Amino acid sequence: MTSDQLADRPPMQWDRWGDPDKRKVLSDGVKGLLQQALGVVPDEGGNIEADAVVLTPSALTDQQLAGLAGIVGDDNVSTAHDDRLLRAGGKSTLDLLRRRSTDAQNAPDAVVVPGTDDEVARVLTYASENAIAVVPFGGGTSVVGGLDPVRDRFDAVISLDLRRFDALSELDTESGIAVLGAGLTGPRAEELLGEQGYSLGHFPQSFLFATIGGFAATRSSGQASAGYGRFEDMVQGLRVVTPTGSIDTGRAPASAAGPDLGELFVGSEGTLGVITQVRVRVHPVPETTVREGWNFPDFATGAAALRALVQAGTVPTVLRLSDEAETGINLATTEKIGESAVTGGCLSITTFEGSAEYTAERAEEARAVLKAHGGTSLGEEPGNGWEHGRFDAPYLRDSLLDAGALCETLETATNWGNLDNLKAAVTTALTTALSDQGTPPLVMCHISHTYLTGASLYFTVVCGQADDPIAQWGKAKTAASDAIIAAGGTITHHHAVGVDHKPWMKDEIGDVGVRALRAVKDALDPAGILNPGKLIP
Repeated sequence: MTSDQLADRPPMQWDRWGDPDKRKVLSDGVKGLLQQALGVVPDEGGNIEADAVVLTPSALTDQQLAGLAGIVGDDNVSTAHDDRLLRAGGKSTLDLLRRRSTDAQNAPDAVVVPGTDDEVARVLTYASENAIAVVPFGGGTSVVGGLDPVRDRFDAVISLDLRRFDALSELDTESGIAVLGAGLTGPRAEELLGEQGYSLGHFPQSFLFATIGGFAATRSSGQASAGYGRFEDMVQGLRVVTPTGSIDTGRAPASAAGPDLGELFVGSEGTLGVITQVRVRVHPVPETTVREGWNFPDFATGAAALRALVQAGTVPTVLRLSDEAETGINLATTEKIGESAVTGGCLSITTFEGSAEYTAERAEEARAVLKAHGGTSLGEEPGNGWEHGRFDAPYLRDSLLDAGALCETLETATNWGNLDNLKAAVTTALTTALSDQGTPPLVMCHISHTYLTGASLYFTVVCGQADDPIAQWGKAKTAASDAIIAAGGTITHHHAVGVDHKPWMKDEIGDVGVRALRAVKDALDPAGILNPGKLIP
């Protein structure tokens, strides 16, 4: 297989996020912010060309490559440099910093692209018999090390690309259920559903590149989660191929037939089986959308207003709240970053979707609640600005890295009663850990997902790069993760576990939980080939 044969997807750069045509040039406002607030003088250096990157030699023998090709076909196995490089990891800041190294890059030994469940099963059997680790691959957007080509005790590792599982195979309009291939990207799934008047409504920041299977495997949460739920709420059933056989979950909307086996695989991150098909809840494409921005005097007031809104049952499709720092530099509206905010305080964004009558009624109910809790309407412009740039933040991250700044995100969640405590603990941990290294940071936070009992906290951190930015962020991430656990938050709300959060999984689920996960792993993947080094302590 050649790289051209793998190029039928939206363009994804090997050393940064997304489409090269969408690279962001830092505005004067951002450059001024870097220099004045962080002491970073932007100095955009040159980039390493892909063909100059040295990869570790493929450890697969000619016989093994022939064996894999015998299962999926010669055209669906590749050891091409560019194909291996693109699957050398995900898109976290650490991943991208590693790509800038002139040292030999660790990469999968081959890319294998099956097209049927039977081919997946046969590849897993072959890999189990030949000591080959298997890393399932969708859109390549993991930010927690979930795609690292970890060999562990195995002789080699392959990237199992699910791109050929790309069909909408069924749409039950009466039940509102669609059957989607795991390799469909978010935009392609919306396109296929939209042709028949339906939408999934799942729009995480990775939407343009991530896949349906990846959404399920990582418990993804989209920006419209307030209205449509997390991806796990949308899942009605899965088809999963494991080294010991295949399983279909979800026979009915609800069941009392023992524990929900689908829950074993939603969030399993490719460690228990390969998700090839997902049955999801869908809805008609909304007739109209109403957006409105709100200003609150401070984060505590805004959070209390969001809580009141959610608990009153008047839930928008999108409900977000930026803290004072994030609002102050306009991070929520990516076209105006670094410019002075229109108002002080905290920016909140609401979006309602549905029929004209429904959206008007719900928006009016929300206005009454938000006004009663200290909110001031800013009209539709802030919401439209956020909508316009909501998928573009990772491009800014890349430009900041080029300029000598360190930029990374992390997220957690907790109950409403613990929200302020958790936010303060994480902010303090990040500020202290980075200031102690001589790089005082700007720490920003927003609520992007809300529930009756609590909410998520999503942090963005920017500071100057130290001499070793990988070690620099490692210390800060450790401090923040320790603070999250100590303050009673979850180690991850929607980024998943991967490699990065694995050290805190035992704190999250306890000894019994660890033993339970290991037992399931041993039952489904006795050779341990599936995505080793991830999720399971």
